[in-house]
Amino acid sequence: MTVVDFKGGHFPKSVILFAVFFYLRYPVSYRDLEEIMQERGVDVDHATLNRWVVKYSPAISAQAQRKKRPTAESWRMDETYIKVKGKWMYHYRAVDRNGQTLDFMLSERRDKPAARRFFRRAIGNNGVPDRIVIDKSGANLAGLEAVNVILKFTGTGQTINILQVKYLNNILEQDHRFIKRITGRMLGFKAFHSASATLDGIEVAHMIRKGQFDADNLNAFQQFAQLAA
Repeated sequence: MTVVDFKGGHFPKSVILFAVFFYLRYPVSYRDLEEIMQERGVDVDHATLNRWVVKYSPAISAQAQRKKRPTAESWRMDETYIKVKGKWMYHYRAVDRNGQTLDFMLSERRDKPAARRFFRRAIGNNGVPDRIVIDKSGANLAGLEAVNVILKFTGTGQTINILQVKYLNNILEQDHRFIKRITGRMLGFKAFHSASATLDGIEVAHMIRKGQFDADNLNAFQQFAQLAA
């Protein structure tokens, strides 16, 4: 189990979590967030804010995978583009038929191994779906067919129905917009590791926005803090 460890920090946990959540949820730069924190009486530089986001987002994302509500067995999968070190990379994403986030993964390449790795990760976190809708990408089809071969000869032998119907993925195309809106203000990432970690956190903020956790009348920040408890 991934533990969110705040030991050794020079600021209270509540301050760190507020800064991390604000950056992941709203389209602000680290310079903007530095000013926002200063207005609230917290003197913390933008480099420290960046370290907080990169350090804590993956652990909170792992907790979110464990604690999210059950999802449907009909999936939609596609990629969106994210600029890292001046180059376009691929953020694989999957939602269920109701638009609930299933999984996500940043990749330097868009090919069969990357697609296979993503599908295996998503199945590991969510179970084997009944069907997956993908676009016309040959790489995604090949990756999913490779996963089906593994499924056929392991476990129950259940395989996944594959549909390549573009209009059925419209719900995912719409869902990409939140991610692009937040990352657009960031003006590109300097390193793959920090990009992947930050996207983990952005996806969690989006999951909270979509009501994927048992809220118990908690507001969005309180739900985020609860995931880091």
